[in-house]
Amino acid sequence: MDEREHTMPEDTTEQAKNQEHEDIMNMEDSLAYAPMEDVHPGDIVEGKVVHISNDGVLVDVGAKSEGIIHLQDLSHRRIERPEDVVKLGDVISVYVLGYEGEEGVLKLSKKRADEQEAWKKLEEAQESGQILHAPVVEIVKGGLVVDVGLRGFIPASHIARGYVSDMTPYLGQVVPLKVVELDRNKRRAILSRKIAMEIEENAKKEQLWQTIQEGQVRHGVVKSLTDFGAFIDLGGVDGLLHISEMSWGRINHPSEVLEVGQEIDVKVLRLDPEKNKISLGLRQVLPNPWEGVEEKYRVGQLYQGVVVRLAGFGAFVELEPGVDGLVHISQLAPERIHQPSDVVTVGDRIWVKILSVDAANKRISLSKRQADEDIANGALSSHDHIEEDGGSTTIGEHLNAYHAGNWDDEKEP
Repeated sequence: MDEREHTMPEDTTEQAKNQEHEDIMNMEDSLAYAPMEDVHPGDIVEGKVVHISNDGVLVDVGAKSEGIIHLQDLSHRRIERPEDVVKLGDVISVYVLGYEGEEGVLKLSKKRADEQEAWKKLEEAQESGQILHAPVVEIVKGGLVVDVGLRGFIPASHIARGYVSDMTPYLGQVVPLKVVELDRNKRRAILSRKIAMEIEENAKKEQLWQTIQEGQVRHGVVKSLTDFGAFIDLGGVDGLLHISEMSWGRINHPSEVLEVGQEIDVKVLRLDPEKNKISLGLRQVLPNPWEGVEEKYRVGQLYQGVVVRLAGFGAFVELEPGVDGLVHISQLAPERIHQPSDVVTVGDRIWVKILSVDAANKRISLSKRQADEDIANGALSSHDHIEEDGGSTTIGEHLNAYHAGNWDDEKEP
């Protein structure tokens, strides 16, 4: 045999190599979304979306011809058009329903494939106790419908701890869910948001109690206000912020400082795990107005303040937020008086003279009598402080506050 008969033209050899390479690429591309050549009813296979029309989509599953997914077989949700679920080029899992028409077109269902996978996940979650999260997609009689890969149902009694009269706010929310009951034959999946929330809250409480310590500064949210304080959500556990720990000054109601929903940093003062109680402080994370008070308020100087409280032994005057001083009854007037209310009332703005400052014990002794005498003698100077409506004058600066010292045990000399 002539040796030339075994020699192929150079261009033909190159074409063969190119064709072989193309065949390999096509095979790899096909295997990427459909590893099997033949498909049978009941199979779940992967395919690529190759065409979209108003009525459905064509999917190449590696068979002899593309399979069709009708609109109603695309999703368990109510959709208007295929593009709400898929787009060209998507690789999706489909369930083989069978063949239809004279030409034997392969009929597929994405909905059935999704449901098969969803049932598997639900059964695993039921067995393990796993908490699922899914969106609420519909409000129906007696409860809510959630999308868990299929239509799951939350009975009204399992939405929240209490009675839910209006379910509208839940529509569109992604909610935690605990599997309560599954029945594939009846296509029934009953879920509970209430139980899931209780499980999540207990887990948060356990984690918080394992990490919280006295002296820590924690971030929280004001959950509710009462006359005696505020409850702060620390993330699963509520702590009590007593009104006495809210401000360096005295306040009449927590609403003067806080509002529901406000985010704040608080200090952990005391813990009682047995009673599940946490005491918090807000003023401890705020600047202490008594720091440097001895440099700010000099003995012998005059200041203007507001009477904030009367006691039998004298009147308390606020000098700035959190800093109060006591005007003893003997220092209220030049003449002897029976009670402080004979001279001043709460809310009066008066001049006082600094007699002594004890920053360590948060005590400042004041005199109205001496201040009045000095003013009468023309003693006001640029060192003295005054506040007027609309702002501070050149004599002083704006000074208003709440009571900060514990003077309840003050004794009359």
